[in-house]
Amino acid sequence: MTPPQRERRKQEPEGSNPERLYVLTGGTGGAERAPIDLVTLIVARSGPPPPTAQPEQAAVLRLCRRPLSVAELSAYLALPFSVVTILLTDLLSAELIESRAPITRATLPDRSLLEAVMHGLQKL
Repeated sequence: MTPPQRERRKQEPEGSNPERLYVLTGGTGGAERAPIDLVTLIVARSGPPPPTAQPEQAAVLRLCRRPLSVAELSAYLALPFSVVTILLTDLLSAELIESRAPITRATLPDRSLLEAVMHGLQKL
């Protein structure tokens, strides 16, 4: 006979509490959101977060010392994308972060062109 197995409690993710999300966003519906998508890279402009920053905003500033995508930030903070975009919009308007479009492969030069230039330079 096998022993009975315990049932695990289903824990709600930290960001699923609607009241908490309302407080984080300041009750705004995000009508004036910055044009940010999942692959936009975010970089902090200054060193330490200001003392007036919310804990989540301070966490964003600490995480973004190196460029991170909005999707990564959303995962690290365990917050929905919509809430993260509102937080980032506030940080952008305070000029504490920069947003950068990701480098796409189409904007990089063709490898064969680079090889031809390299061979040409070697022949000089």
